[in-house]
Amino acid sequence: MRNEWILDVLADLQTFAHENGMSVLAEQLDYTRLVAATELALTGEGHSANERNPARAAGNVIGGLGTCL
Repeated sequence: MRNEWILDVLADLQTFAHENGMSVLAEQLDYTRLVAATELALTGEGHSANERNPARAAGNVIGGLGTCL
């Protein structure tokens, strides 16, 4: 839990990118947020069972390869 602030920072950066026409950066930051959430969950930083597997909980695909963690 102590490192979850990074998710807020990444969300703020993504919002900035969207608002300033940086669509590629915004898309990359979306992926980066998923990676960060996954890493936090794997290190025990998540709050719940769903947060321990954020890709599955959110219904997202990591890496665009059709595989969930």
